Amino acid sequence: MEKIVSAKNERVKKWSKLKTKKGRLNSNQYILESWHLVSEAINANQNVEVVLTTNKQYELHQAEIDAFNGEVIEITDDVSKALGSTSTPQGIFGIVELPKEDHFDSLDMNGSWLLLDQIQDPGNIGTMVRTADAAGFDGVIFGEGTSSQFNPKVLRSMQGSQFHLKLLEGDLLDWIGKFKENNVPVYGTELNPQAVSYDQIEKQDAFALVMGNEGNGMQDKILDQTTKNLYIPIKGKAESLNVAIAAGIAMFHLKK
Repeated sequence: MEKIVSAKNERVKKWSKLKTKKGRLNSNQYILESWHLVSEAINANQNVEVVLTTNKQYELHQAEIDAFNGEVIEITDDVSKALGSTSTPQGIFGIVELPKEDHFDSLDMNGSWLLLDQIQDPGNIGTMVRTADAAGFDGVIFGEGTSSQFNPKVLRSMQGSQFHLKLLEGDLLDWIGKFKENNVPVYGTELNPQAVSYDQIEKQDAFALVMGNEGNGMQDKILDQTTKNLYIPIKGKAESLNVAIAAGIAMFHLKK
């Protein structure tokens, strides 16, 4: 097994850049951290090109790592710190090819989809993706202005659910137009005079649900294109619900 001992190694420098959007696009790769995420990616048949592991992590997962068909490289703790996005990295990473972009024609537009409109917080994104996974959704679409699905903090927060459903990035207006062309209702989440309580909507198999920015809500241009807007009545004295909590309530109610 090859071993890399220096954080100044050229390959390490290249992999470290995968923590940035520019680095990911230039290399057509992204980096996963932790055995849980790396093993989830391998089991989901993602194109994991390289596994990087400290000796300690190799000893913990030797059978699984030896069964991996790609390149395996031992790294030192110093290299692990250079590649990690946490203060105490576990010491195991996967270098994964970015998935190919999907087009409308290749997708089942009749499923249930969560659309994220300028959601910023990685923790909120991860919670919503995991909840969509648990609720049986077909996929999540990251709109422009939403933190990237390949951001290390977002990857860590999704905890592997990203490999259980389809994740896409793009202009939400394009996607909403396609849903409506296929007679799939698009529900916004915004309290306005036209909004109805979420529990007035029947459970269904095919729909899209849009969740807006943590502070500003949905963009007007997105709101104008929805089929109907929903709100969650607050029975106590709280001013509002966290966006991920609200998404969970709506997803489990709407999904048949």
